[in-house]
Amino acid sequence: MTSSVKTVHVDLAERGYDILIGEGLIARAGELIRPLMKTGRDRVFVVADETVFGIHAETLRKGLQTGDLCFHSTLVPSGEKSKSFSQLDDVLSDLIEHGAERDDLILAFGGGVVGDLTGLAAGLLKRGARFVQMPTTLLAQVDSSVGGKTAINSRAGKNMVGLFHQPVLVLADLDMLATLPVRERFAGLAEIAKYALIDDPNFFDFLETSAAALAEGNKAALAEAVRVSCASKARIVAIDETEQAERALLNLGHTFGHALERANDYRSSLLHGEGVAAGMAMALRYSVQLGVCPGQDAVRAERLLNALGLATRIRDLGGGPYKPDELLAHMAHDKKARNGKLTLILARGIGQAYIHRDADLTPLKQFLVSEAGATGIQMKPLGYT
Repeated sequence: MTSSVKTVHVDLAERGYDILIGEGLIARAGELIRPLMKTGRDRVFVVADETVFGIHAETLRKGLQTGDLCFHSTLVPSGEKSKSFSQLDDVLSDLIEHGAERDDLILAFGGGVVGDLTGLAAGLLKRGARFVQMPTTLLAQVDSSVGGKTAINSRAGKNMVGLFHQPVLVLADLDMLATLPVRERFAGLAEIAKYALIDDPNFFDFLETSAAALAEGNKAALAEAVRVSCASKARIVAIDETEQAERALLNLGHTFGHALERANDYRSSLLHGEGVAAGMAMALRYSVQLGVCPGQDAVRAERLLNALGLATRIRDLGGGPYKPDELLAHMAHDKKARNGKLTLILARGIGQAYIHRDADLTPLKQFLVSEAGATGIQMKPLGYT
């Protein structure tokens, strides 16, 4: 392993695995994956985003050849709509028809949608096959590819049908980010900021000083941000794998953000990271309204997100309309709700997220009404559209 590749280990005893972060990892995919193959097998099953596959198929093919591996590919349409029962059925049917078995290895090659869908398919295939995450977006590299959460969406809401199924390896190839649209990079930066806001003020300081470089796609800055983010998530997952306590903190901004996505019918006019960024800013502003968070911390968080190219106010988001009553109804169906009570992830300050159970819906609705008409600061970096 070259020194430029960083390794973060997810410590789950016998189910633990490594996250490799660096350049040229897909070009070495076969070499890196070969030790995980069962004896006598030289074919892997690739479930790939069709757009990503169209750009990087040859790199992947040559990379797998470094381990004398061939592959069968199953292509998935780009976009959140692919996290569906029908697409899950298509993927499983194709894998089974082409001879995939429990001892085979399935590779998820794409962003978070493909990673979530493939992980769920692998977990269900003949009661559980192993899989490797090969995330090709910044958001997937720092969030959805790590931790074993797999899911599809249902009519009731986002990620409502899924299971915990850990990968056996994650290859976070920074070269894949070179072809990433600017808007997708900004969306990934939202999840990076989340780790700082949860419990790492020092990382927040780094993001503030590096915001321009990160927004412009500076590879060295991104490499460090990905490493710290993955290490942060790995630590939390090792403590609370199935989200019984601390892992819920990783949903900072997501209850608001998922409601925004659902209200927009998961259209591409609002990316997941964009919803999360606005959701985190809303969570901090609501924390201020409850009197638990200093106002200056909410402002500072909003300024960072704006500097990373992200809108933090409902009126500045794409898509919509975002109606307060509708948002509240979607929030009530959030996965963190228990016994009809809504749980929010709020903050007492930067790096001080906490779990707020049994949220009172009356002030929350009033807050959503005020948010729907509010405007705020915008400090978008050069190149933001």
